[in-house]
Amino acid sequence: MEGLGPILLPPLFSEALDPSLRSALLARIEHCFPYFHGSRRRLQASTTIQVTELPPQVRKSRVTRPRILAFSVDPAVEEHGPHLPLATDRIQSYAVLARLAEECADLALAPPLDYGHLTWGLPRGMSIDVTPELLVRYVAGYARALANRYQPDAFYVVDVHGSPVHRREIQDGLAAAGIGRWSFRWLHEPLVEFAAERGDQHAGAVETAVMEAIEPALLDARWWPTRMADLAAGEMSFELALELQADLPRFIDYAESHSWNGIVGRIENYPTLDGPALLQRMVDLARQDVHDLLARHPGRNPRQTSLKVPELGAEDDD
Repeated sequence: MEGLGPILLPPLFSEALDPSLRSALLARIEHCFPYFHGSRRRLQASTTIQVTELPPQVRKSRVTRPRILAFSVDPAVEEHGPHLPLATDRIQSYAVLARLAEECADLALAPPLDYGHLTWGLPRGMSIDVTPELLVRYVAGYARALANRYQPDAFYVVDVHGSPVHRREIQDGLAAAGIGRWSFRWLHEPLVEFAAERGDQHAGAVETAVMEAIEPALLDARWWPTRMADLAAGEMSFELALELQADLPRFIDYAESHSWNGIVGRIENYPTLDGPALLQRMVDLARQDVHDLLARHPGRNPRQTSLKVPELGAEDDD
């Protein structure tokens, strides 16, 4: 896969797609990446997207049926300022899920769905938005494919991205899948007092502190921590982002004519935050969700071990 090109986009899972959904998702990816269609940066870019069909994986052994199968639905290609990776949201979700999977043998991890609905990343590029209608269909198809293959007692689905529309469409997709028992959680819910209530929604102090707690090397050393003042100088207020997001062409024009760096928030709040404590809040909330799922649906012998599942066959968009 590394030989296919300098940038690999996250895979699309073939079992989750019908022909029309596949075509629509690929068209939407091409419309957004690397820069949004109609932007000046898009006119100057020479990037082409190549679609590579990967062969289906062959299961070598029978996979133990998990009691709870967990995955996230987060955009993994979304601008998060110059100091954080594009996959900041998904990295946070799986840092939490991986910790729970180590603690609980009844929780198995499925691969993430790395696409979602977004707006703020589009004006600066290197971001992919999946429209609400497509997201509902893709989540539903993916959940059905996992249910058919692994037959878990319940699903636990999370996100960090946090867009209200994105969260609603995830739940609509799970409901449309007809998969039985499931629970959904926005993992930043216990961080609202440090994020939304301080106007720090995207790529600011909260996400920086949490990502640093997960793995300091994930932060770009050319920017962090020595250039915090430069990051603060290029950030955008939450109020302005809300005003601009209603008119995407105007938002794109603003991004191309101002020094905005992709942060919607207040990176200068960082010294007041305890990153490991914020991450622990996320873990504690998710742990309680899993405990509640197991308590409500005791299912089979609680000592039964559920193995982590292999990835589904995928179509990779490069």
